This record gives sequence, C-alpha cells and structure tokens, in this order.
Amino acid sequence: MHVRLLRLLRDEGPLSRAELAARLDVPRPRLLAELDRLVAAGQVAEAGPAQSRGGRRSTLVELNPEIRYAGVDLGATSIDVEITDGRLEPVAAYSEPADIRSGPKATLHRVNELLAKAKAEGCFSRLDGIGIGVPGPVSFRDGLPVSPPIMPGWDRYPVRELLTREHGCPAVVDNDVNIMAVGERHGGVAHSVDNFLFVKIGTGIGCGIYLNGAVYRGSDGCAGDIGHIQVDPAGPVCTCGNHGCLEAVFSGGALAREATAAARSGASPALAERLAANGAVTALDVAAGAAEGDVACIQLIRDGGRRVGAVLASLVSFVNPSLIVIGGGLAQLGHVMLAEIRSVVYKRSLPLATGNLPLVLSELGSRAGVAGAALLASEIAFEQAS
Repeated sequence: MHVRLLRLLRDEGPLSRAELAARLDVPRPRLLAELDRLVAAGQVAEAGPAQSRGGRRSTLVELNPEIRYAGVDLGATSIDVEITDGRLEPVAAYSEPADIRSGPKATLHRVNELLAKAKAEGCFSRLDGIGIGVPGPVSFRDGLPVSPPIMPGWDRYPVRELLTREHGCPAVVDNDVNIMAVGERHGGVAHSVDNFLFVKIGTGIGCGIYLNGAVYRGSDGCAGDIGHIQVDPAGPVCTCGNHGCLEAVFSGGALAREATAAARSGASPALAERLAANGAVTALDVAAGAAEGDVACIQLIRDGGRRVGAVLASLVSFVNPSLIVIGGGLAQLGHVMLAEIRSVVYKRSLPLATGNLPLVLSELGSRAGVAGAALLASEIAFEQAS
C-alpha cells in the first residue's frame, strides 16, 4: 500500500487522511498506522490544516518537503541534470555539451561533479533517488548498458551500482528515449495516455513504447530501437555496421552530412553562406535555412520526415497507438518535418488505426528526459522505502 500512497501524494499534492483512506480504499486504522510509519521514516510530513468545511478542520499530509531526486539524461553530445522535489517540481538544472564516447568513467565523474555542485549550492542535503538515461540499449533489471552502438566502453558497465554507492540512495538506469516517454506521460502532451509512441530524433533515432500504461522494454531492453530498421539497402554505413538504417539516412549526423553536400554544391545558398561563415553546418542550420524559405533545406527536412513516416506507418499498423509524440534535438525542425511524417503515416497506415491518431511535437522539449528520469527515481525510492 505504501507505494500507492506515496504516488498519490507525489501526483496530487497534500491530502487529508480521510481523502487518502477513500482514494486508496483502505480502512482508516490501517492507513493511520502506515502514515505513522512513513512519518517516522522521513517520507511523509504534516502539511497544516485543510480548508474548513464546517466543524473541525482535518490535517493534511504531504511528501516530506526535503525529499530530492536527481534526473540525469545522457545524450550522445550532452549531459542534462535536474534536481526535483518530491512532487517532481524542478529545484535546479544543469546542462552542458559532452561526448558519450569519452567513456563511462569520465562521463559519470562529470555527472557526480554536477550533483556535488547542486549540493554545494544548497539544493539538497541528501538525494533520495537517482534516475539516469543513456543513449543505447539497457538491461533495466541489471541497471547497465548492453552492447550500445555509439557508447564505446559502456558495455555492461555497472552504472546503477556506482551511482548507488557514490550517493547512498537507490538508482535506476534506462534507455534515453524511454525516460523521455515517461516524462512526457507524467507531465507533457501524453499525460495519462496509456498507449503511445515517443519518437526521439536527434544524434540517433529511438522510440519509447508505452503499452497499457507501462513502458514496454522487450526481453533484452532494446525494444523501440527503430533507428536500426533498414530503409535503404544501398544507403550509407550505420554506426551499428549495417547499411541504410533509418539513423544513417536521417539523424543529426546524417542531416549535417547532407547539408554540407548541399552547401558545397551550391544547391543551398543559405547553407553555403553558413558554411563559409562557420566552417561547418549542422542540423540546426538546416532548420534556420528552412525557416528562411531555402528550398534545399526544406527538401532535406521533407526527405527525412518521409523516411521516419515510412517506419512509423508500419509501427502504427502493428501497435495501434492512440498518440505519437516527436521529441529530441531534431524536433526543432518543427512543422515542416511533422507535416511530412503525418502525411506518410496517414497515407500508409490502416484508416482504422489513423482515424483518431494525433501526431504532435513534445510539450516538454529538452526537459522530457530529466523529468522522466526523476519520476523513475521516485518510483525506485518508493519501492525501497521502509
């Protein structure tokens, strides 16, 4: 019962004992005994009197205001850290460029330094749980990455064990797109949707799968790895060693490669100008060029959107979700890409599956990952609460 009680206080805020007993459908004496135990354990605190409804005012209870969780989102090229309170409201946030290929020791050392900085700045005295997402397949049960294509040195590295030992609190490790899906369901556009797909388009491409109100991870933790579905047998070599994967033809790196070719050939004046000024062009330069009306930039985005749409159309027919959310760094390509993805999905999938299928951009944006990691941290902390 204690996990359900703590979740209720996390998601709803302060509640009276009577409300808790009714919502949890448990006898009041049992609830009071459980609350006394959680107060003694430092999980729950009294929150003052409830609004008067006539007669004696009841006392509200809430999660201990001192509770703190850390949500960490490791991307291929970035580290994002957020400290939240027990209700998952942000207390502090840190974000900086990083290279996941520098290996687990250097990357996790930097994560620990950022957490130490947050502690020194008074954000927390101790952490109650840590959630971390990494850009590769994860054994959720064992808390470690497994054969990640773009993370040399991380295979079976004991991430959960090290964070638990370093910070003296429970930790949980998941794939980066899964934590984004969790964040979007808790506080974004997918709020309380039980069956949806969260598609991350960034340095890589992945898909978080929510089925019947829970993340579907597959038997080995690599469900949703749609970036390695082949879309062009004659396409470029992918980081996984195969040819023409979705990720190899449309992702941050692939788009930068195509953009550089368009700039050098003169097909895109906007990109040629940026290449001359900066010495390189990125996916974000393509987005800026498209916003200015550059035809080649718009075409690059449409081509990529069409590739993603073709893969998603198959998934829609297979999974029948009620929502698709697009997030990740390349979500900044915006509505040109979204319109192309929508067009292909609606054209190629069964009418029954797409008749009521919103396909939208993430509401949380870059916060989706850290928000989901913090929620997973709260879940593991609740389960281990004595």
